[in-house]
Amino acid sequence: MSEEQKDIIVIDGTEYEFDTLEDKQKYIVNQIRDLNVKVAQAQFGIDQLRTAQSAFTNMLVSSVKEESVDTNQDNA
Repeated sequence: MSEEQKDIIVIDGTEYEFDTLEDKQKYIVNQIRDLNVKVAQAQFGIDQLRTAQSAFTNMLVSSVKEESVDTNQDNA
């Protein structure tokens, strides 16, 4: 027979079984868990946005450099 996994919450270094918490405490734990997921998803989105921002910045820098080379060749 396999042991059932217990849902353990650690608060200030003390372990509590989720099932032994009061309903209000369970609600708060679930809110914190949901917020942790949302923060991780937001960070994932921020990473994507920063990568896209960097790509567009590099595209702009390359475009300006190409224009500068074209202008210099026209003046030669």
